Amino acid sequence: MTRRSFDELVSLMSTLRAPGGCPWDREQTLADLKPFVIEEAYEVVDAIDREDSEALREEVGDMLLEAVFVAEIARENGSFDVYDAVTAVHDKLVRRHPHVFADVEAKDAEAVLVNWEKLKNEERARESKSLLSGVPVSLPALLKATRLTEKAARVGFDWETPQDVVEKMEEELEELKAAIRSDNRAEIENELGDLFFTLANIARKLKVNSEEALQATNRKFIRRFQAVEAGLRSAGKTFEEATLAEMDAFWNEEKDREKE
Repeated sequence: MTRRSFDELVSLMSTLRAPGGCPWDREQTLADLKPFVIEEAYEVVDAIDREDSEALREEVGDMLLEAVFVAEIARENGSFDVYDAVTAVHDKLVRRHPHVFADVEAKDAEAVLVNWEKLKNEERARESKSLLSGVPVSLPALLKATRLTEKAARVGFDWETPQDVVEKMEEELEELKAAIRSDNRAEIENELGDLFFTLANIARKLKVNSEEALQATNRKFIRRFQAVEAGLRSAGKTFEEATLAEMDAFWNEEKDREKE
């Protein structure tokens, strides 16, 4: 296989967008590319979760393509080109790693993160930006809750222990129960949001990736529900014909198999 360079990819995208290039590529806008950028990032994560190195190689390439595509449109708009983006991230990495490129000490990964946040805060202060301004608005809600509170925690705005957050969760759960009893839809939504937010903080305090934990539970649900479907098929029944107890029995059989 002929190995290609980054410059060749940039040139190829320029050709696809040029007159006489690909009609589909030529009509894309930055707004059009947003779902593709998100999708490719998730596919990279999926390949990592499956420990599929071949798929990961392909998905990293696809994600890189989206970055080059975005930068090409920006170049055409007179905003910046992909090499400006490379320069920006290169210089940022050097600036935020003074423990590597200057005389700052960082004994462990936690010290690196604290120093990184300190440097980011100094940059934001010069630009009069909020500490939380670096968290993308469009992040999935669970991940965003984690990122917001990670940033706040790095400047000391945090619960002291995981148990403190568990107590907060119990408080939020009682408030949700009260909202349910009152049948106030707005309050129910508000209290559910507070409970989800607190659960994300429990995961953060326990150093558990909340997104991965929920994805694992999603996979578990899919696996067990598919076992219910298979069990009903083997029994010659449809969902409409089966009782909840019968479905639960197939679910629990799969659960027991997993434990074994």
